[in-house]
Amino acid sequence: MSRENLNDVMAFLAVARERSFTRAAAKLGVSQSALSHTIRGLEARLGLRLLARTTRSVATTEAGDRLLHAVGPRFDEIDAELAAMSELRDKPAGTIRITTGEHAAQAILWPALATLLPRYPDIKVEIIVDYGLTDIVAERYDAGVRLGEQVAKDMIAVRIGPDFRMVVVGAPSYFEKRPRPKTPQDLTAHDCINIRLPTYGGIYAWEFEKRGRGLKVRVDGQLVFNNIALRENAVLAGLGLAYLPEDQVQGYIADGRLIRVLDDWCTPFAGYHLYYPSRRQASPAFALLVDALRYRG
Repeated sequence: MSRENLNDVMAFLAVARERSFTRAAAKLGVSQSALSHTIRGLEARLGLRLLARTTRSVATTEAGDRLLHAVGPRFDEIDAELAAMSELRDKPAGTIRITTGEHAAQAILWPALATLLPRYPDIKVEIIVDYGLTDIVAERYDAGVRLGEQVAKDMIAVRIGPDFRMVVVGAPSYFEKRPRPKTPQDLTAHDCINIRLPTYGGIYAWEFEKRGRGLKVRVDGQLVFNNIALRENAVLAGLGLAYLPEDQVQGYIADGRLIRVLDDWCTPFAGYHLYYPSRRQASPAFALLVDALRYRG
């Protein structure tokens, strides 16, 4: 492949993955007009239209999609090998991008990074909190974090945390007006603070189990949030019952600001796992991060 074609294909991959000439140009450090000229030149030489452009979006054509999936992974492998060359440096270096949920970011990733990064100033870590089941290969993440049961079979998975429980809690002021629920079905008569998660098709149904019997309850209330902090604020204010990670509210339960209910129905979930493609060549920086996160309990 000529140098001209090589550079032009790299430009095409950037636009196809970003789905935007603006973002791709910023990423490549070129002007939008120069990038557009490059893509037109590549299309002219191939005699094929690779991108369908509108005033608001950019999408790959059938030919562009074929080129993206045929050539993209090979360029990724080259990038991975070049990143692995950092082992020849005196200090591990590089940027690691991870997609994760909020709870894992707070409870698992942050404590490990707070210890690791001061010792290795040339390592940079980008954490993107996203509740969707992100395709880490397509979105060019180095790794993702999911519960063990959610990790695809073709990925390498490393356990990074213990099993944990979700618990149902309410403020004393809430229970001054409402009886405590005795069974999960009783929640349908309560004001509950809902959770919106795209991985569950919208509003999340609270999950319970007792003596091997699983149960999901769809609750209702005035509030819906997609993060932990706002659910904590709402439940502490007495605005309803909340379904939260036990470790996040243990302190509030201990000091009496929250009351736990339905404890015998709240069983542990499989712990969090860091996962990444099996073909990924681990750089020294990535290997250090994996070792720092590895659960040894």
